[in-house]
Amino acid sequence: MVWMLWDDETSFIGRSEELDLIGRTMSRSRLVTLTGTGGVGKTRLAARVTTRQQPHTEREVAWADLSPLLNPQLLAATVADALGLSDHTPRLPTEAICAWVGDHRILLVLDSCEHLLAECRDLTGDLLTACPNLRILATSREPLRVQGETVVEIEPLSSAQDAVALFADRAAAAGSPLKDESDHQMAASLCDHLERLPLALELAAAQLRGMSLSELCAGPLAAVDLPPVAAHTPRPTRHAALRTTIGWSHELCTPLERLLWARLSFLPGSFDATTAWQVASGGPLSPSRVAHTLTSLCDKSVVVQRGGTYRMLDSVRQYGRMWLHELDGEQDLARRHAEHVLAQTRQAHLEWFGPAQRGWYQRLEFLHADIRLAADHFLATDPAAALELIGNVTLFWVCSGYLYEARRYLELATATAAEEGHDDIWVQGLWSLGLTLTLQGEHEAAQLVAADCRTAAAAARDSEGLARAAYVDGLLRLLQGRPLAAAQVVEPVTADSRPDRLTGATAMCRLVHVFALTGSGHLADARQEAVELRDICRASDEYWTRSYAEHQLALISFLEGRTQDAVDHARAALDAKRHIGDAFGIAMIMDLLAISLTDTGDHHAAAYAFGAAAHLWETVGHPQRGTPELASLRDACEGTLMDAMGERAYDHICRQAATCDRQTLVSWAARGGHPPGT
Repeated sequence: MVWMLWDDETSFIGRSEELDLIGRTMSRSRLVTLTGTGGVGKTRLAARVTTRQQPHTEREVAWADLSPLLNPQLLAATVADALGLSDHTPRLPTEAICAWVGDHRILLVLDSCEHLLAECRDLTGDLLTACPNLRILATSREPLRVQGETVVEIEPLSSAQDAVALFADRAAAAGSPLKDESDHQMAASLCDHLERLPLALELAAAQLRGMSLSELCAGPLAAVDLPPVAAHTPRPTRHAALRTTIGWSHELCTPLERLLWARLSFLPGSFDATTAWQVASGGPLSPSRVAHTLTSLCDKSVVVQRGGTYRMLDSVRQYGRMWLHELDGEQDLARRHAEHVLAQTRQAHLEWFGPAQRGWYQRLEFLHADIRLAADHFLATDPAAALELIGNVTLFWVCSGYLYEARRYLELATATAAEEGHDDIWVQGLWSLGLTLTLQGEHEAAQLVAADCRTAAAAARDSEGLARAAYVDGLLRLLQGRPLAAAQVVEPVTADSRPDRLTGATAMCRLVHVFALTGSGHLADARQEAVELRDICRASDEYWTRSYAEHQLALISFLEGRTQDAVDHARAALDAKRHIGDAFGIAMIMDLLAISLTDTGDHHAAAYAFGAAAHLWETVGHPQRGTPELASLRDACEGTLMDAMGERAYDHICRQAATCDRQTLVSWAARGGHPPGT
């Protein structure tokens, strides 16, 4: 989900001509780039025109916020995430995006491209060539310079009336509404001085929390103390107006507020109070002063608060980073930030199997940009720490669709980290790499890494590492259709594990054992183990293992002829997945739900579930997969539905399911009822 400053909480004023122009331009050009200086309102215009157009064009809209992205090599992965693509193949992300988009009617918004111009140029060129029905709306301070691009330059507010209306609206929000004609005249003069630049007006209006309008109007006319590096750089007039306003806001801040502004500017995107005081405190900024000063920066609109999270606009952040450079504080902040993120991931890893699991999935999703930044820092300074960091989040990233990123970081870290002296980290890193290779379908490479992991764990006498190696080995055998071999691999772990003392690794091995018993036809034993494992997970409020235990109970029930029980277990499995994601598991369970619904005679819902499953498998980048025993069941049930409904009616319902997003599909499948959109 994209976090944007400009939302329904603030009114949208003016810009009717620009909106109409952008709309007309988008109707005839597949790539439209909104250019203009920082603070002119490109992002908000893009959001507004997208909202206006979507009901009429019936295009799916994907919004990729590129402002937090500092590593250009992850651009395509970021866009894939915005598109809802959770690719589980070894393809490059650009190739996966082209295959996933295909001829779908999609509007892709690339917001804040200016710091990734070359990469955005290459990506948009590839996508527009391969995807005939794709349209792209970009925002950037410069054109992308791609063939066929149409550039719409966004100017400040052209109407003095609109500028004053915007200022008056934000002044009222600051608790100082314009009262009379004199106030409106002063506001009009101020708006003209600030070149009617929307962000400049917003920042100026925020100052009314601490001064009168007459004092405000006198302020921006004064000289502003800019850092020497930037002071001699020629800038357009509008850029100078914005920098003057930001600089003036900076001058009106207290020394502590300026210091916090500079330190917070290091953070790549949205942040919370915990990250703020962990990273930015120190020296005169004690943790308690950070909290108080952060509130003051919000009052000045230097930092924008939404709920419990905070963010700086790009222009404000860049100004802060300029001062941070002058303070020579970047390296210290990079170290503190990376150590804070590493500590967070350590805790998440320790608490993966237990009641904190769901919260950590949400937390690490929020910290995604921070984890990337910390990983890049550690790769340059401490590869072993990078290996530990990504190893800690691999199970979370797998469910969130970041397989490509996880593998890339793990391969870089294992290539440069020293094995000696980091036994547990090395084992964890090898296990994580083996898991990502397995899920990308590279089974031979995964087998070799799993063997290395097992050897390293044995040498380190790491029982948890041995269990993790056994899990990957067992999972590989399951996917290869060898359930007895899978059982043999994990039985030494499951035989020694006590139900009341399960760890994450032993729980995963027990899960493989359940799959192996089911696949080899030992249904009664499989059901007993699955129920026990499911109940343990329920008691500890754990979701990942529970969802797969419910999946197996659904399959066992179906094989035993208890189809309504199979439906109930499949719905319970999907309900658990709603809390943590996991595109691969959701697709696999949706298949099983469709199979079970077919046997109940609910042909309409079964066809819809098959359509949903096919759509979900596409987001994973694989044809329908899972353990081999499901393939024949799936084929037989689809044949039954086509015979009963007719191929045309079946295909129509499947296409209806494919138009829904994953959240809607999973919510319906978990709760039942009439299929959405039919």
